[in-house]
Amino acid sequence: MLPSRPLGFSGIPSKNATPSHRNVSGEPMTGAQALIRSLEDLGVQDVFGIPGGAILPVYDAINEDTKFRFILARHEQAAGHAAEGYAVATGHVGVCIVTSGPGATNIITAVADANMDSVPLVVITGQVGVNSIGTDAFQEADIVGATYPVSKHSYLVTDAQDIPRVLTEAYYIANSGRPGPVVVDLTKTAQTGMMHYSWPQKMILPGYNPVTKAHGRTLRDAAMLFQRALRPVLYVGGGAVRSDASRQIKALSDLTGAPVVTTLPARGIIPDSDPANLGMLGMHGTIAATGAVQRSDLLVAIGARFDDRVTGQLDSFAPSAKVIHIDIDPAEIGKNRDVDVPIVGDVATVVDDLLVEIESQHEQHGRPDLTNWWTMISQWVEQYPLTYTQPSDGSLSPQWVIEQLSKLADPDTIWVSGVGQHQMWASQFIDFEHPHDWISSGGLGTMGFGLPAAIGASIGAQRYREKPAGVWLVDGDGSFQMTSEEMATAALEGTPIKVALLNNSVYGMVRQWQTLFYKQHYSATILHDEPLVGIPDFVKLAEAYGWEAIRATTPEEAVEAMKRAQEINDRPVLVELLVWKDALVMPMVAAGASNDDVLYMPGITPLKQSTPSEGEPGVAARIVGEGMGSVHAHNDEPVNHAKRKGM
Repeated sequence: MLPSRPLGFSGIPSKNATPSHRNVSGEPMTGAQALIRSLEDLGVQDVFGIPGGAILPVYDAINEDTKFRFILARHEQAAGHAAEGYAVATGHVGVCIVTSGPGATNIITAVADANMDSVPLVVITGQVGVNSIGTDAFQEADIVGATYPVSKHSYLVTDAQDIPRVLTEAYYIANSGRPGPVVVDLTKTAQTGMMHYSWPQKMILPGYNPVTKAHGRTLRDAAMLFQRALRPVLYVGGGAVRSDASRQIKALSDLTGAPVVTTLPARGIIPDSDPANLGMLGMHGTIAATGAVQRSDLLVAIGARFDDRVTGQLDSFAPSAKVIHIDIDPAEIGKNRDVDVPIVGDVATVVDDLLVEIESQHEQHGRPDLTNWWTMISQWVEQYPLTYTQPSDGSLSPQWVIEQLSKLADPDTIWVSGVGQHQMWASQFIDFEHPHDWISSGGLGTMGFGLPAAIGASIGAQRYREKPAGVWLVDGDGSFQMTSEEMATAALEGTPIKVALLNNSVYGMVRQWQTLFYKQHYSATILHDEPLVGIPDFVKLAEAYGWEAIRATTPEEAVEAMKRAQEINDRPVLVELLVWKDALVMPMVAAGASNDDVLYMPGITPLKQSTPSEGEPGVAARIVGEGMGSVHAHNDEPVNHAKRKGM
């Protein structure tokens, strides 16, 4: 746990108070200069933000000699999302600097988003002078109070001398334990005041000691559960990605024979080509992934938090499973689901140690026989591959578009999405082969996340990746318009991102719920009426910002446009694809329903039916055989995991 709130503040001294902790031996400078120097000494390479009155002394301290690059966003929320994309793509802390009042309140959405998805950020906000706090001064807002519930920690800095220490602590807190956003609210008094700078700084964080290594007893208990299990599943969440535990997850699956299912943020933790990877589970997960969890006798949650989009009706989630929960945040363990073996620690460290205990169990008792388990899983994989229905109005199928894009893109592409139907289709139909190559807003589901996050990811990839990785953003017209002003940032900062804009002229995911649950009453989800195609005209909008822009309405045009975009690497590119507004994201579990009620396609509930017999034609094949050729399987040859595993 972090220290109690008072220790997080530097306090508001009386007008005549003189701090007794000044280090008079350091280099004299203003607090604003100290903040810039602290960021440099922390090794920060890139900073996002927008200036304003209450933070102007800090911006005045940024000059040609400053060691980090400053990226000027066009909206504070977008600056925060860009820092998130940067952090996820690189593993380094994202840093933002914005002003007080509306500048700071604008960035709160990004702070909350980063908090939900455990993204390390340091967000520096300007604040009015100490004597003006509480007077409703111009552009005053209680940012510490506003961000405390949605951040990992928040500071109010009133004394210039505290700035290097607070920045040191903020950077450490953001990137240690369970990563998250830390807010530093910097009064103008602290920015303009004189101080004596020294480095490094000693942190004052009593009580903050994240546990990284698990207790040996819990590891032995977990290994014994693995030894007894006949239907184990590894349920892997974003915490495993933050821990950079891809190698460990792969090794654990190989050693135990357990399949891997992932949450949305964990896509790519092991390659999709790995036969053990069943894909995403839950509301829009694969039948194999959701079915395996529901029928498991051992569920190993690794860096996951039993989110409602994963569990559905919690009481009926994996009802027969013993639970091992590995997480660095003790508050997550047992929060939503009772746990049989709780393991607090860093995922990569814990799994490395757990592998040793499991190998010891195998040496004593042999490996459990999971043949029947993989036979059941393989039947789900074969019978229920990802499918979609062809459009009835001649427009493009959004799923088909994403499939083609996945085939055409470079294998080292960083994929980013906005929020909505396109986000789910991207997670389903893109083939992910590497960790850290998928960036999306998961827990908060923030529309408008995609474009600025893609910009941040591109800047981070240019900085830290040995082989420059291209960035493709899959976005929807509704989500894209929420931060489209950042097209200026992309153009002026030289980030050659590529955008596949799936334009269906509606708020697609909301419309899908209205289709299924609200008797097709499309209230406030139609972005423009049919005759008014082109509001906005995305091609003209992109060209106005200096982008290359291409529109595609047919499959041939779509493929050609995506190929053309792949060839352009000196400026941003937008490919507008006119897609079917009535396309549905399937499979689907209705909110609050049991995962056993998952719909494969409307009217088909596989987990309520008997397991299909070996050799029986799959559902997709049967539909085609019955003359409904509008359903297409994602995999031309569904993988038999049991055979691929040699079982």
